[in-house]
Amino acid sequence: MQQTSILSGPYDTDKPLFDRELSWLSFNERVLATAHDETIPLGEQLRFVSISSDNLDEFYMVRLAGMLQLSARGFRTLPETDDRLDEALKRTSEAANHLRRQQDDGLATILEKLSASGFALLSPDQISQDEQEWLRYWYCENVLPLLAPTTLDPAHPFPFIHNRGKGVLIDMLAHDEKAVRAVILMPENLDRFIQLPGAVPRFVAVEAAILEFIDLIYPGYQVDAWGMFRVLRDSEVEIDDEAEDLVSQFENALRARRRGDVVSLVLSETLAGSAKTFLMREMSLTLDQIYISSGYVGIGDFAQIIGTLPKSHLYSPFAARFPQRVLDFKGDCFAAIRNKDILIHHPYESFDVVVRFLQQAAADPNVLAIRQTLYRTTPKSPIAIALIAAAEAGKSVTAIIELKARFDEENNIQLARSLERAGAHVAYGLGDLKVHSKLSMVVRREEGKLVSYTHCGTGNYHPQTAKIYTDLSFFTCNKDICEDVWRVFNFLTSHVQPKDLKKLVISPHDSHQFLINMVDTEIANAMAGKPAGVLIKCNALVDEQLIQKFYEASQAGVKIHLIVRGICCLRPNVKGLSETITVTSIIGRYLEHGRIYVFANGGEMMGPENLVYMASADLMPRNLFHRVETFIPLENKTVRAQALEQIMGAGLRDTVNSWILNSDGSYTKIEPGTSPFSSHHYFMKNPSLSGQGSLADNI
Repeated sequence: MQQTSILSGPYDTDKPLFDRELSWLSFNERVLATAHDETIPLGEQLRFVSISSDNLDEFYMVRLAGMLQLSARGFRTLPETDDRLDEALKRTSEAANHLRRQQDDGLATILEKLSASGFALLSPDQISQDEQEWLRYWYCENVLPLLAPTTLDPAHPFPFIHNRGKGVLIDMLAHDEKAVRAVILMPENLDRFIQLPGAVPRFVAVEAAILEFIDLIYPGYQVDAWGMFRVLRDSEVEIDDEAEDLVSQFENALRARRRGDVVSLVLSETLAGSAKTFLMREMSLTLDQIYISSGYVGIGDFAQIIGTLPKSHLYSPFAARFPQRVLDFKGDCFAAIRNKDILIHHPYESFDVVVRFLQQAAADPNVLAIRQTLYRTTPKSPIAIALIAAAEAGKSVTAIIELKARFDEENNIQLARSLERAGAHVAYGLGDLKVHSKLSMVVRREEGKLVSYTHCGTGNYHPQTAKIYTDLSFFTCNKDICEDVWRVFNFLTSHVQPKDLKKLVISPHDSHQFLINMVDTEIANAMAGKPAGVLIKCNALVDEQLIQKFYEASQAGVKIHLIVRGICCLRPNVKGLSETITVTSIIGRYLEHGRIYVFANGGEMMGPENLVYMASADLMPRNLFHRVETFIPLENKTVRAQALEQIMGAGLRDTVNSWILNSDGSYTKIEPGTSPFSSHHYFMKNPSLSGQGSLADNI
């Protein structure tokens, strides 16, 4: 039985809450553990290693960087927990380095397995003479012109290394046997691996080619020692909320991000001690910020070669279904929504239906206005193109663009300018609140009246992530919900707090108290001898007040099942504290991202009395107090059954992708048993209840 243990062992304490940073690393450890799952293709195993590496990069650039900032500013404890900051930094760094060692080992294992099928990552001395000549020519044509070597001496100091930048440090002997040290940085737009000619995927790493052909840069020099290094920098963006020109502020902050303090330096184990000391001094680092890699530096780069592998090494392609309900109405989204609410389950059902909804709105002469929140998308996405077309056609288009979407700020700035040029009204939300709600609203004239149609989502309006994230899209023309959505948009542009919402619950004003009240109702029902239960699917559980409320509910006898993909600070199944709480995590082919909140409401769980909500929010203070989020009730009978019985039911039954959180903080992979069930496979094979339309006659 496979187990992960970053949270347990030496970091285990008697505290009622798990360490947030360690819980995040534990999630990434589960991602990495999936790379050792023999039931998935080798190329996909390699992908999981690469994803784990990219995730860990972000952890360093954001969470660990934040802790280092606190230390630099004189903090002695963590504001969130009052834990000693120096101890927290030590255990976090140790756990992160432990995960890096697992990544090194995992990559080595997978590359060895791939070699049995002909795949090879070679050094130049392992290829034929003809291939060496081809490699030299290719290198001269495609790599050498991009390189800018720096010979280090008092007149030429160590060059600036941008965030995620990497390079080769070389110690050489000159003609007079004088020691020379040089740095060759690898450009961002240069692929890490050079594919050799032939049907079988065989590669040479760029750094190996640089060393092989060093004579083209340093004729006659002899290489004494060399190694790779890679830098991660603090990537948090700090913005003055009172800034008059928010876009300019963000552009400046993005430039500053590239020059943020170094938080981590990864070195090849081939680099001598003197080189390590030199780099530490140049970047003002401590030993705790250095990691010596036993394998390849920059594991995330291996994602570049996955597409070259044989199809047998990859998942079978999956073509997302277009909802039959919309096809039954000849592709008319408005007619389909008027007929009945629809819940779309991505990526099993195509994101194209969201695109079509907006494209149809842009082209329809009866559509007068479109309002849209945009958190993560691109200026060239079909969503953006549809909004631009609508604005150019004279429709009233209002786009709420969240500039503070981490690592997508630059895309959002470009998008804002494109929309403004087309005549759209662009607003940047609220200075002190990140707009995380996923909302779209179309106002259409029908028979002399204005009718509104709304899309509410749990995911971003990004066609590419919609292919790998499991998310929900809810379409309705319910008057109460549409009026509430209008009030949310009005809040985002007028900054006037919405009151007396009929259906929606929003952050930051109401959601936290709403959730507390819901759990209190379950506690009261349990104490009165009525059925009581809570079932939640989200990505993170951090908020301490809610965790304490869950503990209180457990002690009252309320059964709670939490499907939490990532961070979970709640300690389950502790006698006298959380005996009735179960926490599972689903890690598989697709990234779980949708949020569903279910409360028994006096009835048996999975019954008709249950209250069911979908939401853009996780259970974190930032979602509940510092962002604009929406909780949407799912009341239509078919939509509700889809969310409760189909989606949550499959999540509870999953024995292929599920891990269970133990009371000591370790996670144990659930045994598949004699009848293994994968929720991902199930959804790939079965149409959703509300979208099946005429297909229902054949099921």
